[in-house]
Amino acid sequence: MCGIVGYVGPRNATPILLAGLKRLEYRGYDSAGVALLNGAGVHVTKRPGKIHVLKEALDQAPSAATCGIAHTRWATHGAPNQPNAHPHTSKDGDIALVHNGIIENAAVIREQLRKEGFPFTSETDTEVVVHLIDFLWEDGEPMEDAVAAALRQVEGAYGIAVVSSRDPNKIVVARNGSPLLIGVGQDGEMLAGSDAAAVIESTRDVVYLDDGDYAVLTPDGYRTYHLHGEEVQRGVHEVTWDLDAIEKGGYEHFMLKEIFEQPSSLADVMRGRLLGEEGDARLGGILAHQFDLGRIQRIVITACGTSWHAGLVGEYMLEELAQVPVSVEYASEFRYRNPVLEDDTLTLAISQSGETADTLAALKESQRRGLKTMGIVNAVGSTIARQTDFGIYLHAGPEIGVASTKAFTSQLVALALFTLFMGRRREMSAVEGHEIVQHLEVLPGQVEEVLKLNDEIRDLAAQYKDAHNFLYLGRGYQFPVALEGALKLKEVSYIHAEGYPAAEMKHGPIALIDENMPVVALAPRDPIFSKVVSNIEEVKARQGRILAIVSDDAPELQGKVDHMIKVPQTLPHLLPVLTTVPLQLLAYHIAVMRGCDVDQPRNLAKSVTVE
Repeated sequence: MCGIVGYVGPRNATPILLAGLKRLEYRGYDSAGVALLNGAGVHVTKRPGKIHVLKEALDQAPSAATCGIAHTRWATHGAPNQPNAHPHTSKDGDIALVHNGIIENAAVIREQLRKEGFPFTSETDTEVVVHLIDFLWEDGEPMEDAVAAALRQVEGAYGIAVVSSRDPNKIVVARNGSPLLIGVGQDGEMLAGSDAAAVIESTRDVVYLDDGDYAVLTPDGYRTYHLHGEEVQRGVHEVTWDLDAIEKGGYEHFMLKEIFEQPSSLADVMRGRLLGEEGDARLGGILAHQFDLGRIQRIVITACGTSWHAGLVGEYMLEELAQVPVSVEYASEFRYRNPVLEDDTLTLAISQSGETADTLAALKESQRRGLKTMGIVNAVGSTIARQTDFGIYLHAGPEIGVASTKAFTSQLVALALFTLFMGRRREMSAVEGHEIVQHLEVLPGQVEEVLKLNDEIRDLAAQYKDAHNFLYLGRGYQFPVALEGALKLKEVSYIHAEGYPAAEMKHGPIALIDENMPVVALAPRDPIFSKVVSNIEEVKARQGRILAIVSDDAPELQGKVDHMIKVPQTLPHLLPVLTTVPLQLLAYHIAVMRGCDVDQPRNLAKSVTVE
């Protein structure tokens, strides 16, 4: 979850490192720091708080250097304070290290090193690694040998970058379970980063490290090795998105920008993939695996957070339209029990970043059992994309706001495409497939219509911003939307909210409803609309304040709800795309009115790369 950036080359490293950190701040913003090789040793500056605090400190005491590493932290071990901030240094200060991940045997190593006289000044697991490198570094050997020797004793997940005045003008990087890539620049420049956002200003050419890799970066280029010593080749990939994609583009926040990007991001998911005449989907990433998919009798979807909610919608789609049994698993729980996984089961991993540690672990467990695996991810070249047998890229562009918006709706559309693909190879008729294609084609324009409600929703937010609790209710395809709407409000506004199946309200949550309880009822015109109307009646009878999301004039609800937001009508399994958008806007505006940092909510980070 933390962000790492490194630079070695002819230019002044400090502004390059700070720019990279700023683009990685969505990965963590508890503290930040840099280590610079300035010709007089390793110069470390670190501060608790956001990156602007670090920049102010560096401006007061500038240090010219052409090699350095930097870090922005999301705290795991130890509070977000200055001693726990990265980089961490060896006892003599001549080695500096930054780290993303968790070292599981840190306590054992720490005790061993204490006996050898190594001092510890932080609560972090990271500090043990830099002292272990120091302990194992033999006179005259290159830094990478000591780093590799240390990592062979380490258990857990890590992405690290190391510099030292003992072996200057060099950065050693390594990964195991935490993402790290190399940026291949021109004119003697090499960079490293947790993701491409860290290096895109300097280069579009990146090298993705695999688990168990380490690499040596110098102005002469890079070399990659496996941890056991043999040199390996990792290819160069081109980043295809522009720098503008990770700028705010005139919007006040990334979250608002990404909400308003959804018409184009949904169009990008579908571009070149809809076959109108055939009533089918062209999915190049899975087309060569039709035989394997034809043998599939069950799908297990594994994901976390917002992606898990998308998986629930996918479950309903695939079972109803493709007639495939589906179960949706929290990735964080999946591998810690003993799930029944038949040989003809497909594991489908959903992750925006493609680096989510729990989802990746669930994927590996499925592969250990010999199952076929598929991914739906946004980040090209990510670990899950490379680990799975086949999959679908979202092509939604970078998502910087911590609370996922456009990635969620893009996942829903990708799942609809996959459902169409599977259904047409089973019992779905061409007529039914053609109808789905027609509704998918107009979906981006319908989202544009929903976004025109922004001012109306902002006015509603002003009425509800001081509420202490919210209840979100939905049935069928709208139940996962209720979960997602509640999650968005919690994430960015810090208001307690719960999503519930509307019919289950009577089995407990109804006790909470009074005149102070706002209830968001998802009530588009679908096959179970009348049932939702009955549930709304139950809320109204207890003086709940009801905000209904509908897809027509809903005369059945006139006089029974306090507010009504109308979205366009579409097929039931596509309605979640449209009903989600007002909930994103509601959460956003409430959070802004409460003075919350919507792009960097407290305690959260964008890519959860630790368990």
